[in-house]
Amino acid sequence: MSLQPCDALLTRAHAHALEHLHGLDARDVGARATRDELLAALRAPLSQPGEDDAAVIDLLASQAPRGTVACNGPRYFGFVVGGTLPVSLAADWLVSAWDQNAGIYVISPLVSVVEEIAADWLLDLFGLPPDCGVGFVTGCQMANLTGLAAARHGVLRRVGWDVEVDGLQGAPRIHVVASAESHITIDVALRYLGLGTSCVRRVEADAQGRMRPDALRAMLATLEGPTIVCAQAGNVNTGSFDPLGEIADACQAHGAWLHVDGAFGLWARASADARIRALADGIERVDSWATDAHKWLNVPYDCGVAIVRSREDHRAAMTSTAAYLVQTKGAERDAVDWVPDFSRRARGVPVYAALRALGRDGIADLVDRLCARARQMADALAREPGVAILADVVLNQVLVRFGDEDDATRRVIAAVQADGTCWLGGTTWQGRAAMRISVSNYGTSAEDAARSVDAIVRAWRQVSRTTR
Repeated sequence: MSLQPCDALLTRAHAHALEHLHGLDARDVGARATRDELLAALRAPLSQPGEDDAAVIDLLASQAPRGTVACNGPRYFGFVVGGTLPVSLAADWLVSAWDQNAGIYVISPLVSVVEEIAADWLLDLFGLPPDCGVGFVTGCQMANLTGLAAARHGVLRRVGWDVEVDGLQGAPRIHVVASAESHITIDVALRYLGLGTSCVRRVEADAQGRMRPDALRAMLATLEGPTIVCAQAGNVNTGSFDPLGEIADACQAHGAWLHVDGAFGLWARASADARIRALADGIERVDSWATDAHKWLNVPYDCGVAIVRSREDHRAAMTSTAAYLVQTKGAERDAVDWVPDFSRRARGVPVYAALRALGRDGIADLVDRLCARARQMADALAREPGVAILADVVLNQVLVRFGDEDDATRRVIAAVQADGTCWLGGTTWQGRAAMRISVSNYGTSAEDAARSVDAIVRAWRQVSRTTR
C-alpha cells in the first residue's frame, strides 16, 4: 500500500468529523441505537479481499449520530467528562499523523521536548515544586497507580527494602490510609501494585465528603512502619476537598507519604477566584499527585498526569532498560522513565497546545466559568419545590435529590436521559439516591445550563404528577 494516495480518504474523514462536531448542539445528547441495531449495521464476515477504504470510513461515520454519546458537547454532565478544545483536537490529529512512539527520546525528539515543556508549565500552573517528576498517562487510574508505585518504592526504601528488586514477598508491611470517600481508582491501583485492598484503613469523612483530620491523626497513632495516606482534591460526588494542610501536618509528624487524587480538583489551583484556589491550600506539601487533562483542560481522551515530588522514587518505580534500547544519559527526556507504558501515544502534545493557546488567563476563565455554571444550575434547581441540593457547590459538581423516595430521583434521571436535551447520571450519596451533575465542558454556556435545568424540571414535574 502506497503512502501517497491518502489525501482523498483523509479529506473524507475530515468532512465526517466536522459534520459530527457541527451537529453536537442540535442532536440528542444520548445514544439512540441499541447494541443489536449497531451490530446489525456494522457486523459482517471478515472478507477475504478486504473492502474499499472510503466505504469503511463512510460506514463508521454513518453510525455516529445514533451510536455515539455527545459527551464532547456542551450539555453532557455525566461522570466528569471534559470536551475537546479545537486547538487540542487539531494537535491530536497531528499526533495521529506523526504516529510517533513517545517512549524514548531517540524515537521522537520533538515529542520528548514538547512533553518536557508541558510538564514544566503544569508544575508552574499548579504551584508545585519545579523539580518534580511528571508523566503523561492514560488517565487518573494510571496516574494514581504511578504515584502510589512511587510511594511504595519510597516508603520501603526508607526502611532499607528495594521493592523493585526484591518484590513484596518478605517486605515490611505497608499501611495505606484513605478516606471513606476515596475514589475506586485508589483501590484498583493498590490491587495492581500487589498491596491489595485489605491493607486500607478507612478514615471517616464529614457531611461534605471531606476526610476528618482528627480521625486521621487518631488512626496514624495506631500504626507503625511504612505508611501511605491517600487524600483527595475534589470529591467525585460533591467536589469537596480534604483539608490538605491539616492532613499534611499529620503525615509529616508520622513520617507518612501523602498522595492526592486530584483528578479534576487540582485544576482549582489555576482559578482566578481566591475562594476556589483556597480549596487546595496545602496541596503543595504533598508527595505525589494525580490529575487528568481530559477532564478540565478539555484535551482528547486519553490523557492523565502523574506528578511525584521525589524524582528519584518516581524514576526508580517506573523506568525500564534493555540492551537494545537507545536511552539518553543526558538532559533529554525518555518518557519511559516516568510512566508504566513503554510504547505510548504522544498524549502530552495536545496538553502543550491547550496550555499555550489558553495561557494563564484562559485556563483560569475555563475553571471559573464552569464553576459558575454549576452554581447557576444548583441555584435554579433549588428554587423548584421538592428539589434539594444535597451538598455545598464548591466547584463543578452538583448533587440533586427529587422528593422523598429514591425511586423518584432515579425516575427523573431516566426521564432526562430519554429526553435528550442533556445527559447526566445518578449516584448514591450517604445512603440516598441522587442525581450527579458534572460541569466540565469548555463550551457549556449559561444558555446550555438553563436549557438543561428546564429539561430536568420538566422531568421532575412529570414524575411528581405520576407519583401523587
